[in-house]
Amino acid sequence: MSDVLAISEHRQGELRDASYEVVTAGRELADETGGDLHLGVIGGDVDTYADELNLEGVDAIHTVDEGDEFNHDVYTQTTEQLFDATGASYLLVPHTVNGMDYAPAVAGKTDVPVVTDAIGIAHNGALEITREMYSSKVETTVDVDSDEAIVTTRPAEWEATETDGDASVEAFDVEIDQDAVGSTVTGFEEAAGGDVDLGESEFIVSIGRGIDEEDNLDLIEELADTVGADLGSSRPLVDNGWLPKNRQVGQSGKVVTPDVYIAIGISGAVQHVAGMKGADTIIAINTDPSAPIYDIADYGVVGDLFEVVPQLIEEFGGTPP
Repeated sequence: MSDVLAISEHRQGELRDASYEVVTAGRELADETGGDLHLGVIGGDVDTYADELNLEGVDAIHTVDEGDEFNHDVYTQTTEQLFDATGASYLLVPHTVNGMDYAPAVAGKTDVPVVTDAIGIAHNGALEITREMYSSKVETTVDVDSDEAIVTTRPAEWEATETDGDASVEAFDVEIDQDAVGSTVTGFEEAAGGDVDLGESEFIVSIGRGIDEEDNLDLIEELADTVGADLGSSRPLVDNGWLPKNRQVGQSGKVVTPDVYIAIGISGAVQHVAGMKGADTIIAINTDPSAPIYDIADYGVVGDLFEVVPQLIEEFGGTPP
């Protein structure tokens, strides 16, 4: 029997989707190991977060009232102590900017192996992690030859747990070595070009090479404005400088899980699909009926975007440029 510890994540007063997904991943692993699932909630409004994360499958929640926003040194020390105190064999952390900041540090301090960017976790007598390689073209299985491991889980690869649970909730007294805290968080500010976080968007209209020219972006922006969606793109448009980096969806961009994702002029290369396949409903518009995007699309329109998009704008009450 091996217990599992998962760590939640929040930003600017709100839990991130990855918190609910890591609960699912943690419960699946705990079921296979016959252990309990512990959940760590570090910083912010811990009581509210604990209530929201008291989900089916969670056996115990440990709250740590330390700071409002993420701090590398605080998370590293706290997670290390939680890992030890719970006696968990496996630690799961979301594969996010924050998670990748402190998970390797915890691994170094505990001398426990770390496997990053997992898209699947299994335990058949030993831990097996599924990862992608070669720009998501190949899946590979990593056998972890250790009774303990730290794993970062890729967002959008597990369904979010939503059913309420009845876990015990206890405050955890962490002992922070203030001399080892090398930074102080004074606030949160979006980086330049961060006018939107596609990772939190519910409706995305995304454009690819099919737009042909930068001037044609006005058409897609009008559609996004008309239907109340955020504008995303595939990598080539960002590489061309037509849209900022924060608009890029894909393996090297944002992983998104909107309710609706409209892919316009996007062929569906594996690098892009890796970032948007978790959308609830995918709608594709492409002239090529054999485009890979149609393999995952729920609905498809085989047609010229310059004919289809103006009709959509008019249908939803807008005026094509």
